[in-house]
Amino acid sequence: MTTDTVSKPAPTPITIKELNTENPRWCAGCGDFGIIMGLKRFIVDRQLVPSQTVNVSGIGCSGRAPNYFNTYGVHSIHGRPIPIALGVALARPDLNLFVHAGDGDAMSIGGNHLIHGINKNFKCVFLMYDNEMYALTKNQTSPTTRRDHPTNTQPQGSYLNPLNPITVALGLGASFVASTADWIPDHLTNTMKTAFDHPGFAFVHISQRCPHFDPNNFDHKNSNWFSFLKHPNGIEPDRRLADKSEVVEHDPSNLAQAFQYGSADRRYFGLFFQNKSKPRYDDILHNLVDKAVKKDPSKILDSFLV
Repeated sequence: MTTDTVSKPAPTPITIKELNTENPRWCAGCGDFGIIMGLKRFIVDRQLVPSQTVNVSGIGCSGRAPNYFNTYGVHSIHGRPIPIALGVALARPDLNLFVHAGDGDAMSIGGNHLIHGINKNFKCVFLMYDNEMYALTKNQTSPTTRRDHPTNTQPQGSYLNPLNPITVALGLGASFVASTADWIPDHLTNTMKTAFDHPGFAFVHISQRCPHFDPNNFDHKNSNWFSFLKHPNGIEPDRRLADKSEVVEHDPSNLAQAFQYGSADRRYFGLFFQNKSKPRYDDILHNLVDKAVKKDPSKILDSFLV
């Protein structure tokens, strides 16, 4: 049995307007607006049926995302969107499953669940919103805050080097690792397309602006500080910026090279690594259920009789 999501077109065309609910409540200029719009563009492009689509989130600015999609959604517990998403994947493997998590949900309180989510490799698109701080709690140091950057919890500057989400995911054995940014809409949507088509846990790191608390972190008006990874089996560089930025050929099957680009000081956007053959926990369990010997429910407890 395979539990790959089959994208069934909607009976009537889905539009972005029909996906909208209430107006998002984020600060003006927040990168989260671009991320949810990118996902909506993808849903419309693929005509995913809203009633067959689920958005799961934890807590933080990114936690609000499911509220702004006219799909099914779960605004869950801090750091726990992955186990809840796994439950959805096991109960309803036919659904289109997206997981939204910030740098806290993914790298801090939810770090243990990220380990097992990646290891179980169940089918979902995991979107990590990374503004490199805790913004909902008003500018606190997070696991990805750059060293020496002042915050309300470390006013003299962050003490430690930040965790690197790309190398963390690669080191945990992720079957799909990609990176993009909220201000590069075409590349963002194309990254979601490639991630959605991946048969397993697709880890997508998204550099996300926070103009309210850290307006100088990402220079979104320039492209000389980042590069695009390019390959026939990868993600096409953004057409508007490719000629203004470096484009590097990288085979996403090359794990060693993926680590090199992922650990570089320069920022890289694109597909770092993909392994379509990694076993999936959800497939394994569904296959075991299919092959299990059927028993009379009234006799299930007979073996416990004394």
